[in-house]
Amino acid sequence: MPKTSKSNQILNIVRKSGILRPRDLASRSIPRTYLKRLHEQGLLVKEARGLYKLPDAEITEHHSLAEACKRVPRGVVCLLSALQFHKLTTQAPSEVWLALDRKARAPRAGGQPLRLVRMSGKALTEGVEQHRIEGVAVKVYKPAKTVADCFKYRNKIGLDVALEGLRDYRQKHRSGMDELWRFAKLCRVERVMRPYLEALT
Repeated sequence: MPKTSKSNQILNIVRKSGILRPRDLASRSIPRTYLKRLHEQGLLVKEARGLYKLPDAEITEHHSLAEACKRVPRGVVCLLSALQFHKLTTQAPSEVWLALDRKARAPRAGGQPLRLVRMSGKALTEGVEQHRIEGVAVKVYKPAKTVADCFKYRNKIGLDVALEGLRDYRQKHRSGMDELWRFAKLCRVERVMRPYLEALT
């Protein structure tokens, strides 16, 4: 263990937050050079560009979501990634799908592949759940909002994926059809979804 208090502060921050960005140190007046030293000493692992974690940190099945949301704190996990999180698909996306405000700056290139979807207003802010993954605050759209979004963006992900999500949602959330219909109206896809919903009843 390094003896300097700043190094110990950094390690304590990483233990609590799971993943650390250099900018997280700014409010504590800790120079970024300490990160480099800790990395060279093997006390921190550089996960990706600008992301650090402890060498023995627990890696869960949703690690990529934690990493993406640490990198893009304003992003909301959506579409294929949200379907996978809620176990509403057999798809295994190679990218993390994030919804971001239309006016927000895109993250820098580098690190894990991200697929950004621009949204605004209630389409962006409604139906968001907060989850804690590996110490990182991760925002994910609720299952009903995710399914409605899949129909809205069916040209991006494929109608077959949207239909799979709808079938799985109906099986696992039979009492949630009113909520699904509410989000279908919010996303303006009620006419698109209606025949498929009727076919499943």
